[in-house]
Amino acid sequence: MKSLEIVGFKRANLGKKDAKALRLNSYVPCVLYGGEEQVHFSVPAILFRELLYTPEVHIVDLNVEGTMYRAIVQDAQFHPVNEMLLHVDFLLLQEGKEVKMDIPVQFVGVSPGVLAGGKLVSKLRKLKVKATAENLPDYVKVDISDLALGKSIKVNKVQPENYTILTNPLAPIATVTIPRALKGQLQAEK
Repeated sequence: MKSLEIVGFKRANLGKKDAKALRLNSYVPCVLYGGEEQVHFSVPAILFRELLYTPEVHIVDLNVEGTMYRAIVQDAQFHPVNEMLLHVDFLLLQEGKEVKMDIPVQFVGVSPGVLAGGKLVSKLRKLKVKATAENLPDYVKVDISDLALGKSIKVNKVQPENYTILTNPLAPIATVTIPRALKGQLQAEK
């Protein structure tokens, strides 16, 4: 899994007033959970571009005033109207301890249903996965080479490697839909 370094600065004061002042200066208030104690810090908003606005998942090397932490993004809160980043929660990665994370789906193979004129519709873009930090995958590979017209591939068909999938096993990941024009052709042939 890719890692990304983020440099932060400890927060002296906590509370709404100070958080608002930080945001006005283009900083995002953050907190790191999972250690002996919580670490409150702020990060320049521009550093989150490669971390949050991409479909890829990263392990974060946090540098808070010289102290290094390995973490993952647990939650990011955005303003409901202007989409401004308000707050980010990080979870500390510990050796041998499993974490839960949403991992993007990557389709592998060519579907015979798509070759026959169907349309591949992605139902789930990410799957919830539980694994130790070293076993977290970049992508969950989903083989669609057996997917025919009108058929779906479900979560239980995915073969996990060194991780556990927590998403509902009966949830469809992708479906090959039959377009209207093709439906008319198929009915005419019968």
